[in-house]
Amino acid sequence: MTAPPPLIDMRNVTRTYRTGQAELHALKNVSLSIGAGEYVAVVGTSGSGKSTLLNILGLLDRPTAGAYRVRNRDAGELNDRERTSLRNKEIGFVFQEFNLLARATALRQTELPLFYAGVSRKESRRRALNALAQVGLAGWAGHRPEELSGGQRQRVAIARALVNNPSLILADEPTGAIDTQTGEEVMALFEQRLFEGLTLVMVTHDREIAARARRIITLRDGAVISDEPRPPSTTAPEKT
Repeated sequence: MTAPPPLIDMRNVTRTYRTGQAELHALKNVSLSIGAGEYVAVVGTSGSGKSTLLNILGLLDRPTAGAYRVRNRDAGELNDRERTSLRNKEIGFVFQEFNLLARATALRQTELPLFYAGVSRKESRRRALNALAQVGLAGWAGHRPEELSGGQRQRVAIARALVNNPSLILADEPTGAIDTQTGEEVMALFEQRLFEGLTLVMVTHDREIAARARRIITLRDGAVISDEPRPPSTTAPEKT
């Protein structure tokens, strides 16, 4: 039986930025494949290319050279509308600083991806309330960011990322702006979904958080210097 293609596949991807006469090589000939259901941590010092890699994986940026495929579709051949559609259907984003709208309630924040997907108002509300309940915020749907703790804001961001049932979550320092206990709860939320088939690619500076992943990719100066698998866990995490 032929193995299915990887969920995401990069071949010799380079990303170069120009600043006046100078060139910054943010990524250099990066090649990697990530299959459905993988749990991957991307580590490296500041300036190693982690955020650039995440932006290309998330179809927010384009390589200067090389090829990138998502669900076996060549991202380089997609127009802007097709890239937006693929991103909205397949990819959820979680950021360190939450990226919440200042005046929108938790419910509205969570509904936003569904609005762009053309889901009806009634169905959007149902799915958003369900997503908030899954992250422990069933009673906080009407609250705005200033009324929520840092951990609650990150949970809203996770609910927003999961509401469209994406196949891939890209998380950029998801525990960087919250306390250790809340960080443990956030990671447990992610890890529960991994046992349901979600793929997680997470950028982190925290070695303890990275050590929870099943695979660790290390970047230095825009290049992959190591790609190490780790033994899989045999026990599903408890729901939180």
